[in-house]
Amino acid sequence: MFSNSCKYALRAVLFLAQSSTEKKKFSAKEIANSLGIPAHFLAKLLQQLAKHDLVSSMKGKFGGFYLSPENLKRPLIKVVEQMDGVNFMEGCVMGLDNCSDKNPCPLHEITIVYKQGLRAMLTNNKISELTKLIEKGNFLV
Repeated sequence: MFSNSCKYALRAVLFLAQSSTEKKKFSAKEIANSLGIPAHFLAKLLQQLAKHDLVSSMKGKFGGFYLSPENLKRPLIKVVEQMDGVNFMEGCVMGLDNCSDKNPCPLHEITIVYKQGLRAMLTNNKISELTKLIEKGNFLV
């Protein structure tokens, strides 16, 4: 459903939410190594997220990426939209170009509920809220 860019960005944001502070920053390489993500690719994603104020960064000897209190207040959908665009869930799940409400594929009606639920979850949950869930449970990032 999500592109690799989006999946990597979400994982990196959640890693930073759990591990970083304004005093404890991580380089793109450190994050990539921790998550098993290509470092060069992740660095570009993190720069894009920083440009849109979804992560914070600082240059220099003690620099790196981290999440500020303001970043933690952002809804998850902002990360997804930044990586996959605002229409990330508009396409047909079967990949058909002409699928629509008027001309549906066999899965169209079934997936509408799923898509609406996912969009609502991403819209209604802040980065900090998902981090709390991860900390309570035994989830992978």
